[in-house]
Order: sequence, then C-alpha cells, then structure tokens
Amino acid sequence: MERVNSTLLTEFILTGIPYPLRLRTFLFMFFLLTYILTQLGNLLILVVVSVDPQLHARPMYIFLGVLSIIDMGISTIIVPRLMMNFTLGIKPIPFGCCVAQLYFYHFLGSTQCFLYTLMAYDRYLAICQPLRYPVLMNGRLCTILVAGAWVAGSIHGAIQAILTFRLPYCGPNQVDYFFCDIPAVLRLACADTTVNEQVTFVDIGVVVATCFFLILLSYVQITQAILRIRTTDGRRRAFSTCGAHVTVVTIYYVPCAFIYLRPETNSPLDGAAALFPTAITPFLNPLIYTLRNQDVKLALKRMIGAPGMKSNV
Repeated sequence: MERVNSTLLTEFILTGIPYPLRLRTFLFMFFLLTYILTQLGNLLILVVVSVDPQLHARPMYIFLGVLSIIDMGISTIIVPRLMMNFTLGIKPIPFGCCVAQLYFYHFLGSTQCFLYTLMAYDRYLAICQPLRYPVLMNGRLCTILVAGAWVAGSIHGAIQAILTFRLPYCGPNQVDYFFCDIPAVLRLACADTTVNEQVTFVDIGVVVATCFFLILLSYVQITQAILRIRTTDGRRRAFSTCGAHVTVVTIYYVPCAFIYLRPETNSPLDGAAALFPTAITPFLNPLIYTLRNQDVKLALKRMIGAPGMKSNV
C-alpha cells in the first residue's frame, strides 16, 4: 500500500473501542472500578500467599502469587490507556510507548501461558503422584520453573516487538484498536508485512497450542485420577481445586486463539475478544481463586483473625 506521507511516525492515535457517546461516563467509571478492583484483588492474593505459612511453602500458591503479579502488570499496561478513550480530546501515544506496550503485553501474556501450564503440571503431580509430589515439585524446582517462564516470556515479547517495529511507519497513524497490538499496528506499516504475519502466526501459535495441549493432557490424566477417588468429599475437593484453573485457562485461551490464530479480518469482534485477556481475566482471577478455593478462604480468615482460625504452623 502506498503512503502519501513518507515521514516516519513519532506517535500513534489509538481509536479505542466503539461505544455510544451517552455511555462515555459509565464506561470510564466501569473500567476505572474494574482496574481498582483488579489491583486490590490480586494484591490481596499476593499478600495472603506471602504471609500465610500454610500457603507460601506450597508450589501451587507460589504459582498463584506469580499469576497475581502478571495480572496486575497486564491490567496496568492496558486498562488506564483504554480509559483515556472515554475522555474528551485526542490523546496520542508516543512511538516509544507503543513499542513498550506491545512488548510488555506479549512478555506478560506469554509468561502467563507458560505459568498456566506449570500450574496444570503441578496439579497433575499433586493428584496423580501424591506420594512423590514433595520430591518431584520442591521449592528449588518451582523457582527454576517460574524463572524459566519469565525468561521465555521476555524472549517471546522481544521477538514480537522487534519484528513489528523493524518495519517503517510513515502514516497514517491511527491504530484501529484500544492498545498497540501486532495485528492493528502492522496494518499501518509502509512495507510488506507477509513475513511478520507468518512469523507471528507460527510463534504465537506454537506457544498457545503447545501450552494448551500440555494443559489438556494434564487434565485428562487428572480427571481419570479423580474418578478413581473413592470418597465423594475427596472428589469434590479435587474438582474444586482444578475447576478454578480450568475456568481461567478457558477464558484466557479462547479469546487469544480468536485474535491471533485466524486469517486477518479486522473484525469489530477483535476488540471485544481482546478485553478478556487484558481486562476481564485479570479482574476475575482473584474472584475465581478465592471463591472456589477453600485453602485461600481459610487463609483469609486466619489473616483477619477470625475466631478458631489460627494457624497450626
């Protein structure tokens, strides 16, 4: 596509998501409240896991604490900028900030994919290999796995950011999206984006498909093991613990697959789908893991000093 203006861009304008003007104030307050509750909810999870001696020594809750950090980061990267769409005036985003937003979103997003896989593996070991679990999933291995997820996520984010912004951008500068993401930004490039689109599809596809397959494989084994549990209460507790993880994985992976793993269509539904991994999932994770997890609820009661809930440790 030919560009009239050959000057390289120094800023972009994010068009945001379409909405009726009469809902401007409501949507601003809605996302502001969502952002505040996301930060407070995930911070509460992080504090509970950190201070409760019955939780912070267990790998499952170490992973949950790391997930809270990631959710707080993704929400901070995306939601405040989304809220600016519901204020008056045009507020461009500098080129460098657009690069940083794309990098950190894919860095944290891919780290979250890897973490969900580790959480599924942890549940597999705990339920299918209960006697060997303390040896197979010890503190040292847990630390190594988490560090590996962060490193792999940072590499993935760097690859996507470098490939996207190595291309020239010379106008127009209007990104038809509510944040700087690969498909929306590539449409503004003054060069052929075929290679970028193929690499993005393969790279993200490998990450998403591999993680999802490993999670699915883990839960097939977990389900078979749970069905062999003789007591109803034991099966209920096992399904409750795993159900929270299955729920968040579903509401995270389905929108991501819809956005990145299909032919370019520039559908209005892309923006709606992107709200799930960027705003809704980080908000729901603390609710899901506190309301559906008995250990976290008991730890909350111990932390606030509920009668009869003192720790035995």
